[in-house]
Amino acid sequence: METEIKQSLISLLDGIKRADGQIIASEMARLDEFAARGRAGLHPQLVHFLERRSYAKALIFLEGDTPVAGLCGGGVSRPS
Repeated sequence: METEIKQSLISLLDGIKRADGQIIASEMARLDEFAARGRAGLHPQLVHFLERRSYAKALIFLEGDTPVAGLCGGGVSRPS
């Protein structure tokens, strides 16, 4: 399911960049469904990001990086 979530996040973020309302609405609905169905089997941090619609952070998480807490835009925490 994580692969499907990642693809949906990429599609959503691309739709946002292109201001494509139809893509945005359909991908947000898909992501809501993934969060609801996968609650028991997904990593709790990923569920947290999906439920709070922190989509950039969810994608960063799925890519193996650590999103910065409280940073709008989903920045990545990098060692200094």
